Amino acid sequence: MATMTSSDLLLQVTHYCRDAKMAETTFGRRAVNDGKLVSRLRNGRTVSMRTAERVEAFIADNPIGDVPAPRPLPAPPPRPPMPELPPEQNFRFFDNRQKYLMFVNTCSEKWVVAGRVNLELASIHPRPPAVRVFDAGVGDGTILTRVMRAMHKRFTWMPHYVVAKEISLEDTRLTLEKMPDRFHEHPATVLVMTNLYYAEAPWLTAGSVGAASAMVWEEVALRGTTSAEFDEQITDLQPFLAQHWRAKISSKSGNPIYEKPVVLIVYREDQRFLLDSVIPRRGAAQAEFDLVIASQPYRARASTAFKAKKVIAPLARALGPGGRLIGIHSYGDDPGLEIIRKVWPDEDPFHTSRHDLLAATRDELGKAAGRLNFNAYSDSRSIFRYEMHTLPNEIAEASSSSIGTSTLFAAWNDAAYVAQIEDQRLEAAMQDSLYLDATREVLQRHQGLWFNDESFIISRKRDSL
Repeated sequence: MATMTSSDLLLQVTHYCRDAKMAETTFGRRAVNDGKLVSRLRNGRTVSMRTAERVEAFIADNPIGDVPAPRPLPAPPPRPPMPELPPEQNFRFFDNRQKYLMFVNTCSEKWVVAGRVNLELASIHPRPPAVRVFDAGVGDGTILTRVMRAMHKRFTWMPHYVVAKEISLEDTRLTLEKMPDRFHEHPATVLVMTNLYYAEAPWLTAGSVGAASAMVWEEVALRGTTSAEFDEQITDLQPFLAQHWRAKISSKSGNPIYEKPVVLIVYREDQRFLLDSVIPRRGAAQAEFDLVIASQPYRARASTAFKAKKVIAPLARALGPGGRLIGIHSYGDDPGLEIIRKVWPDEDPFHTSRHDLLAATRDELGKAAGRLNFNAYSDSRSIFRYEMHTLPNEIAEASSSSIGTSTLFAAWNDAAYVAQIEDQRLEAAMQDSLYLDATREVLQRHQGLWFNDESFIISRKRDSL
């Protein structure tokens, strides 16, 4: 195919972009559907005669002062429905490790959620012998660590009893890695890590005889007084975790479940006497929590009845007098969902509102609901947002330089992760460039990317028994 050198064409294009006040990447996309055209010309690349003719035709058809407005993205072609896979083969996006870590490291959700949870510490009323906190899905431990710092600030001289539920071995490791400093700052801490179900974990008791007989109950008394010493001993737990903290996929639900229940109790040896009444005993552990954290504890697409019966109702039963459960889940109505709906126009991943969930939980609890308060609050108090991290002015200056590829991929990953799009559908959507075009358009229009969460509170009356 005939080709031409780039210098004359580059000069013509750069003069046009300067006079039309048009970004070079925008020119490339509009003229030849190639946002990198000008950068390639500037690097000495040649173009075909056909491309040169298209560039000249665009300039001729769009004289200065009559530059066309940006064309809307074309409507996505209908995508055929993907066949349902059996649960053991339907690998859930929400459990995909790489996508999870990218989301955690590129968004402020953990920080913002921790700040929202910390507000509840002013409303709890701990009773001896300890401040009791339950984290219903600790993840990588970022939220819990921040809450424990705030607990130390507010309840400096009280013992702390913290139970963290987590099925993932990797997240259990990450959480424990953050704990040496917590044991150093607040010596009177009892930390319990467990992989038990929501209906079991607050009481550290397996629900079946078979599971109870197979339970691994391990106490670790940390020696020394420094973070370095605690870190060494917690690191030494890796073989124990690898041996016992194992999960499998349920043939019924497709969710990960434990192979055998594990309860790991960690405290400082020099605090053993003070914490004697706080350290749980096998078969005699109490719930009675002052604060229960339920941040994203279920799949958004699960039914409202499932969320209420399997997650929220059991956690509400674990509250002590004056205790508070804060629930947090994705709300939608944000740029992240806009990206998803440009690819899947009818996508509706967040179909359960806090109002629906509280009503279903009240019905599930029956008479026991009489001792609880259910607070959905107003949207202004309940709904909050968190953002994707970007470099200063990275998107604001996108009119003069394209948004970085890494930012586009991170934004797409985060939007798909929050909407919990399965890998199978993601692979089909990424066969063409529509998903990146959609992501770029939303980022530029909103000058960033953010997501909305909504929260609700279930509190137990202080005088209830």
